[in-house]
Amino acid sequence: MKLAIFGATGRVGSEIVRLALQDGHEVSALIRTPTKLKNFGHLTILQGNVFNEEDIENTVNGADVVISALGTDRTTTLSEGIPHIISTMKKHHIKRIVTIGTAGILDSRTEPGKFRFQSSESKQKLTFAAEEHAKVYKMLAESNVDWTIVCPTYLPDGEAIGKYRIEKNKLPLNGEKITVGDTAKFAYEECFKRQFLYTRVGLAY
Repeated sequence: MKLAIFGATGRVGSEIVRLALQDGHEVSALIRTPTKLKNFGHLTILQGNVFNEEDIENTVNGADVVISALGTDRTTTLSEGIPHIISTMKKHHIKRIVTIGTAGILDSRTEPGKFRFQSSESKQKLTFAAEEHAKVYKMLAESNVDWTIVCPTYLPDGEAIGKYRIEKNKLPLNGEKITVGDTAKFAYEECFKRQFLYTRVGLAY
């Protein structure tokens, strides 16, 4: 299969690229600085950014699945880029997208009707990143693409262990962390399993 990946140089994105190439899939990655990604296997690196629709077109053309591991980095890149990705997917009749979100946009257990980042459950004082991810969730929910948002909690570096808890739209009870490796592996596998369509998925040990 062919995967189009945005955010391929980040911690989770680069691990998804590695897993896909390891399994023999074709990967097309749009990145700003090509030297940040090691080229091997069936990898096509395109230089550009998600503000340019032509760059997105070149990246998703012929893809079976789109993956966004875009971060916020204190910018609006995420919320400004995702609409371009969705519209280009529709243009090319690509239905499947898996994105990496944050546990902040899962539903609060203690305050129904609120996101976790809006409730007392969240320990984060700064909410900019969660607000960006919430905008993306609303955009995807209103689109007609087959979306899944993977929502890890605290995300330390580390390899995949393979044993973790999953909950639809909520963070598993008392979940405190999940490694980059397990987050990437779950997101990568969900591209094909399609077990959590139209769902935010909480991940934690």
